Amino acid sequence: MIDQFINFVIRPPRAEYNPDQYLWERDFMLAGRSYKRQDLEIRNARGHVLQCSHYMPSPFPEDTPLPCVVYCHGNSGCRADANEAAVILLPSNITLFTLDFSGSGLSDGDYVSLGWHEKDDLKVVVSYLRGNKQTSRIGLWGRSMGAVTSLLYGAEDPSIAGMVLDSAFSDLFDLMLELVDVYKIRLPKFTVKMAVQYMRRVIQKKAKFDIMDLNCLKLAPKTFIPALFGHASEDKFIRARHSDLIFNAYAGDKNIIKFDGDHNSSRPQFYYDSVSIFFYNVLHPPQIPSTHSIKAEKYYDLGALKFGASMDQSLLYEIITGLRCASTDAASSSSAPPSILTAKPVDELLSEAVPIASKENSAVNEDEPSSFQVIKFIDIY
Repeated sequence: MIDQFINFVIRPPRAEYNPDQYLWERDFMLAGRSYKRQDLEIRNARGHVLQCSHYMPSPFPEDTPLPCVVYCHGNSGCRADANEAAVILLPSNITLFTLDFSGSGLSDGDYVSLGWHEKDDLKVVVSYLRGNKQTSRIGLWGRSMGAVTSLLYGAEDPSIAGMVLDSAFSDLFDLMLELVDVYKIRLPKFTVKMAVQYMRRVIQKKAKFDIMDLNCLKLAPKTFIPALFGHASEDKFIRARHSDLIFNAYAGDKNIIKFDGDHNSSRPQFYYDSVSIFFYNVLHPPQIPSTHSIKAEKYYDLGALKFGASMDQSLLYEIITGLRCASTDAASSSSAPPSILTAKPVDELLSEAVPIASKENSAVNEDEPSSFQVIKFIDIY
């Protein structure tokens, strides 16, 4: 049972997928604008090849670098987890970069490390983007393991413009003690810590990291990047108190949003609105002409994260209210075993996600059904 739990931590079910079937198409339209998916490979410091995708306008605007958000998936996830993030970010002129971390999806590597080695994967991705003249500011959006990865990396790189941290754990050792109870591993209470210490040694030997080093509470007081925290109030895997602890210790501008649901629940509309407003505020994307006349509606108050004095708020409201979340079944979760998924055609996603001005601007030709589907990966914690 303990060995199974060790594999559960460092070798969860691995997402296997066909990028051309489960990612956005190589050329697609969203809200009447053209975008493309550029696939690439990046080698990390350990020599593993990382499979990556960069979503951007097509054609790319001349002499106008755009901000980019790097989406970081959970421990059983992959690039497909960022599908809905594209709907949230691209209409705001923010590009989206997503990758399979080492040990995940189609990338090289045998084990995940819940953020420890993943932060080094993120480092080479940010370095690649920094060397790209088409990229201006960089933001991070992580869920579960990806949120911890973002926080670990952000503590080392204060040039990151902002982070969205969804369902981060505060301390891996404490989390493992909690999960022994959640998964009802039958051990006398006085032996639980001994068992976790045994798991610590095995994990260190196999996956080359120490679970005691994954402590976000030690980094939070030293990190000043603006951050938006999110957590589901009924999360039984990573309890909401973990985000509370990090939030209370965090030194930078911050806000936290709680919402109904569990670890893998679809996130509510007001949360995605908040994410969109947050990234618009910290990344300052170039203004884009609006093709729709949209009346401003309610949006979530970001509290201490205020608008800049020069920000065009009416334009921002148009962008936010023009984004309607994809349906609950299509919302991307942090990660998943490949056997647990849901699918939705691209035309249905697009019709639910963004206003289409006319039939001619629709992303899908009715005579040619798209192969694109949104898959929902289920994080095992």
